[in-house]
Amino acid sequence: MSQATPPIVQPLITISYPLAITHYYLLPINHYPLLINFLTFVLNIGAVNTFFFFLPCLLLYCLIVVYAERKISAFIQDRYGPMETGPYGILQVIADLLKTLQKEDITPQAADWWIHRLAPLIVFMSVFLGFSVIPLSRVWNGAPIVSGLYFLMGIVSIDVIGIFAAGWASNNKYSVMGAFRAAVQLFSYEVPLGLSALCAVAFAKTADLNALSLQQAEGLLSWNVFQQPLLFFAWIIFFTASLAECSRTPFDLPEAESELVAGFQAEYSGFRWAILMLSEYAMMFLLSLAAVILFWGSYNSPFPNFGKLALFDLTTGQSLGAVNSWGIFWLMLKAAVLVGLQIWVRWTLPRVRIDQLISICWKYLTPLSVALLLLIAWVKLL
Repeated sequence: MSQATPPIVQPLITISYPLAITHYYLLPINHYPLLINFLTFVLNIGAVNTFFFFLPCLLLYCLIVVYAERKISAFIQDRYGPMETGPYGILQVIADLLKTLQKEDITPQAADWWIHRLAPLIVFMSVFLGFSVIPLSRVWNGAPIVSGLYFLMGIVSIDVIGIFAAGWASNNKYSVMGAFRAAVQLFSYEVPLGLSALCAVAFAKTADLNALSLQQAEGLLSWNVFQQPLLFFAWIIFFTASLAECSRTPFDLPEAESELVAGFQAEYSGFRWAILMLSEYAMMFLLSLAAVILFWGSYNSPFPNFGKLALFDLTTGQSLGAVNSWGIFWLMLKAAVLVGLQIWVRWTLPRVRIDQLISICWKYLTPLSVALLLLIAWVKLL
């Protein structure tokens, strides 16, 4: 007599159906060693970027962005923000971090213990692995994958499984509601996000992030948004969809505090709650980097060369250290501007309803992104 499937496993089995079908038809069993070798190669090459640069960079970035968000929101709302801990409240974030790490890690008695504890790691690792294909400069590249953009979009989409598992395993009605909202929202907005990214791929004729960066290495006018003005509208769609992918206002329905307490993460505390928040801010950073590479010149300087006045060469560097330093500087500066724009939008626009959220995606963003993709491809063929 077979045992019944536990309730916690049922939604995960449902999610796994399309993955299983894809593996069955597109990846026969004798190809799995090839897949393992490929992933090993990717992770080994990208490990230098991911672990030795982006991990400490993410920790520093989160401290800066949390403080910046508090100050920007205070400025928008005509108040001071953090002021007491350290000069201008600059140590408040560190104090909050230490307090969070000292909190007790509580798992509800009725929760699924293993999945509840594993879910935050699934969310973080899916986002963190996406940094392995990000090029930092002309000589410090990410994993050399011809389809780097597809790898990035694919690996990042795994986080919805972790988010759904976190809400479902908590055995809390608010968490489950937030998990279902997250699944609907993230699955929906991956469509316009991917289609708008494909607009840049159709124009550049490559999905290799390194090649995309090198094609924009002649100053401001060589950037994709200036070479093809239609890509500016594709970037707007990409940026809007990225807000939904990061669950940022006005698309923060999976964790709406006025309706769901804290959504899918309501039953998390201490270190695991900090991992979920780190993943959200890391996703903001990753998609901002992707937008910079696709549309805004990647790590390249905006200054062109004017005859003997070689501004591009001066702000790019010639030696190995200078090239890396200038590339990282321009890439991080552009990404910081986009992250600041996300913060600005969060504290300016109100939260939309769930029906408005879905309507924006399927009635407006998706048709517009399809039309832009076809138009850019048609122009490129002329």
